Amino acid sequence: MSSDIKLQIEAEVKTAMRARDKQRLGVLRLIMSEFKKIEVDERIELDDSRVLAILDKMTKQRKDSLTQFEAAGRDDLVAQESFELDLLREFMPQPLSSQEVTAVIEDTISEAGATSIKDMGKVMGLLKARVQGRADMGEIGALVKAQLS
Repeated sequence: MSSDIKLQIEAEVKTAMRARDKQRLGVLRLIMSEFKKIEVDERIELDDSRVLAILDKMTKQRKDSLTQFEAAGRDDLVAQESFELDLLREFMPQPLSSQEVTAVIEDTISEAGATSIKDMGKVMGLLKARVQGRADMGEIGALVKAQLS
């Protein structure tokens, strides 16, 4: 089963080549090389959930780099990282609003029958599949912890 998102990115690579958009093409090739590396290392074909996990990881890396470059006053690198971050976000699903995140957390807690902080692992496992790429798992973890304690 091939990933729709991966196919979309492959099509964008071709479009960027035709348009001679070197900056966009470079970032798209970076994304594709990350996919290829994992496919070769693990001998699998990526599905949408795995593609989203990779894109999410790359997005987090760009956010961290952006923060560090801003602190160092490197405006040239800030612009590049911002461009890469915006391009990665094009392929990510729409982020959940805070109300939607709260509703998903409450539904998952009741579905898992969680009553204490000991059940947090079970809840987080269910939540990860539901909100993959649409919310920051660090923030969700803090909200779950607050609701269970």
